[in-house]
Amino acid sequence: MSIHGISAHPFVYSSSRSGNTCKNILGVYSSRRLFSSTLLVDSSRRLFSFTSVRRYQKDHLVHTCDVDTEPLHRYRSGGYHPTRLEDVLKYGRYKRLHKLGWGGYSTVWAARDQRCRLLLPLGISISERGERNREFKVLNAIAAVRSEHPGARHLLGPSVPSLLDVRFHDERLPGKLAKTIAKQALLGVDYLHQHKIGHGDLHTCNLTFTIPSLYYLSEEEFLQELGKPEIGLIKKNDGGSLEPDMPKYLVRPASYLADSSLLSHPIKIIDFGELDYRVDLWSMGCMLVELVVGQPPFDSFMITPIVLVRQILEQASDGLPERWQQKWREMGSTSPGEMSGYTLQGWLEEMYFDEERNEDLSREDISKVGELVRRMLRFEPSNRASASEILRDPWFKGK
Repeated sequence: MSIHGISAHPFVYSSSRSGNTCKNILGVYSSRRLFSSTLLVDSSRRLFSFTSVRRYQKDHLVHTCDVDTEPLHRYRSGGYHPTRLEDVLKYGRYKRLHKLGWGGYSTVWAARDQRCRLLLPLGISISERGERNREFKVLNAIAAVRSEHPGARHLLGPSVPSLLDVRFHDERLPGKLAKTIAKQALLGVDYLHQHKIGHGDLHTCNLTFTIPSLYYLSEEEFLQELGKPEIGLIKKNDGGSLEPDMPKYLVRPASYLADSSLLSHPIKIIDFGELDYRVDLWSMGCMLVELVVGQPPFDSFMITPIVLVRQILEQASDGLPERWQQKWREMGSTSPGEMSGYTLQGWLEEMYFDEERNEDLSREDISKVGELVRRMLRFEPSNRASASEILRDPWFKGK
């Protein structure tokens, strides 16, 4: 397995103050900062919640740092572990060379195994081990599986949107590439679901291209590829001393120069966080739309929950379950309005054949995409087509 382009046998290093442990698992796929061509962007592309804004404001009221990376408020008891590049872990065995990224449960680093003389991805986890740290459960469940399923190969490099921003200025993937990526994602999801493992946060930012192996590079060669680490000192705005849980500096995650050769590389799925596999099928339907059309089926920017539910009701292929009807009536009564009258198929054709962007798929292709998506966009999880059922459709055969 690999993370952000370093093929390795990765592990998680626990930051528990009560003692450090090392766990052999398939990898840490929680980084929300992914390699891009010129800069690093927030690959989650999620809107700030009010809580996030308050915390963001609090960070900047108390501390300043020239490097914009993981949130400083996460450095606390139970949160991120304060660390320095020069720290050597596991009794001198693992020497960190660069930062790869960060996520909800860990900071992720490129490290050198001094014993084996190989590069490894190393995740330093938060010390909190409650239900919120679901990713460990998922990764341990994956680690227990041994399979020759083709999806096991697609379980790191730039994300799909990162490469899209750089290489395709009309914000749409070529049809053949979109189809290939969708098939690989379905293989990965099918592999997980056969073992009753769910991803829980499936979207295009959690699909990343593999990059050439950096496994056997020397330290000097590795730093030539990714550049030397850039650090930014953390300062308290009142001039006081830093708290014990606060590091002295942050390291900007490495960036990787994305080029068109990566388009022929397989994609991998990152950032696990759920054990109920059925949640992924709805997400896969939405992601198939985004890969082909260039935008997701539902608006998410500056939208109210009521408007969003109306959109979902129009696009879903089954009716709202009876157990949710009363709640919807209560929501709808506070903001009466009419449905737009759009169907999923009508919307897909209007968006794809807009005469502004690449249109290399036929109307028959877009009709098939709509059919496949409708089989997954069903309110009742038990009624959604499985990943294996979608893969068996002739549209994906031999592609």
